[in-house]
Amino acid sequence: MQTIICMKWGDRYGPEFVNRLYHSILRHTKRKTRLVCFTDNPEGIDTDIITTSIPDINLPKNYIETPWRKLTMWKYPLLDLSGDILFLDLDLVITGNIDDLFDYKPGKYCVIENWTQIGKNIGNTSCFRFPSGKYSHIYEKINLHPHKILNNYRIEQVYISKVIPNMVFWPSEWCLSFKHNIIPKWPINFLKKPNLPKHARIVAFTGKPDQDEALLGIWPSPWYKKIYKYIKPASWISDYWK
Repeated sequence: MQTIICMKWGDRYGPEFVNRLYHSILRHTKRKTRLVCFTDNPEGIDTDIITTSIPDINLPKNYIETPWRKLTMWKYPLLDLSGDILFLDLDLVITGNIDDLFDYKPGKYCVIENWTQIGKNIGNTSCFRFPSGKYSHIYEKINLHPHKILNNYRIEQVYISKVIPNMVFWPSEWCLSFKHNIIPKWPINFLKKPNLPKHARIVAFTGKPDQDEALLGIWPSPWYKKIYKYIKPASWISDYWK
């Protein structure tokens, strides 16, 4: 049994994002796979998806709704999770077989090399796989000393990258950023559609636009940024994100 986990809190992403992730997982694996969603509101989530509460974490109130909350996934024990666990954010689209994400470098912490920090040994946690229990100190340390960690690290994925030795990056063609890898460079973005590369397995929609916006060719931004923040509709999203 392969286990994939995700998180949903607040109202930015509705239950349809969890449901579409689950059905996309089923279409892109040949193995028995379950999805566990840690959430503050399971309403509307498909009953075939396992839902459970998000573990508590000792963070200041103004941090609890930020990606720092994702560090709860490193808690151990966590439900019945064991072995290699794959974490997927809700703001991504699965576009290829994901079984290789379990087979690649088993027992290692595997993560995307952050697209904006190539060569700096920083992982992007939109899609990562970790061995359950091996790095529980990530959660334990911030739970004991939140202010010390937060003063030393601006974002959670940098903290993780600095405290895990020998992390492994996914092959660069597997996990792509819609914004950094797929949208054509300015000014070509006004002429050419953002097409899907052949070998992509995961396309992450960090920041803006989200999947539903990119599908329609919408890039939310202030009026004075419209001179370069423009995209044509990425129609291929409808083939995968459903």
